[in-house]
Amino acid sequence: MYKNPLVKKIFLRLNEHNRLKLSIILLFSLSLSLSLIAFRIYYTGTLVYAFMVWNLFLAVIPFMFSSLAVMSHNHIKSKLFLFLLTVAWLLFFPNAPYIMTDFFHLSDRGDVPYWFDLGLLISCAWNGLMLGFISLHDMRIVINKFIGKLYGWMFAVGSIILGSFGIYLGRYERFNSWDVITNPLALISDIAGGLMHPLRHTRTMLMTLLFSVFLLFGYLTLLQLMNVKNSAAKIEQ
Repeated sequence: MYKNPLVKKIFLRLNEHNRLKLSIILLFSLSLSLSLIAFRIYYTGTLVYAFMVWNLFLAVIPFMFSSLAVMSHNHIKSKLFLFLLTVAWLLFFPNAPYIMTDFFHLSDRGDVPYWFDLGLLISCAWNGLMLGFISLHDMRIVINKFIGKLYGWMFAVGSIILGSFGIYLGRYERFNSWDVITNPLALISDIAGGLMHPLRHTRTMLMTLLFSVFLLFGYLTLLQLMNVKNSAAKIEQ
């Protein structure tokens, strides 16, 4: 079926780790978002939401890192490699749920129906959330194996809080994941200012808290849905 050896190997690896169906569904869901963006550009002749293509690409990156961790966990011998992979994932993780904040750009521009732009942004935000939750779950499971379940949960909650703070930094302070390398002094200065004078940064704290609670409940809901699926499978047997 797959003539290219590399493509065949990738599909076999995905199927081996029960990720083939999931990857296909995500691929089709992302294709829907990209198709809506492409149609809007073609129909209106404007690039109003063209930036969403880049945002979706950034949202896929943490999923790629977590998929690598899951599919190679049996071959990971170095804790240093796992640490570097985890750090890389954490730097890009906020980009996935960040897409929710792109609703800030929603307005009735008149060139397409308002509901079309709403559906476009909902599709993109959905993909961002799903990619974020799945990659978070992947990394928690890998941490569970190497360190323990308690540390896995501590990592998950900590990632949600840091990710929510990262959403704030991206939306209001306009920092990107790669600013850790390209612009570290400005990033550290901004974060330090908030830590030293928290009462002057109530928006930062409240937004981080709100998104943290929302993402935590979202992730817990996803876990419960997985339990419901397992219970249904037992009933059908």
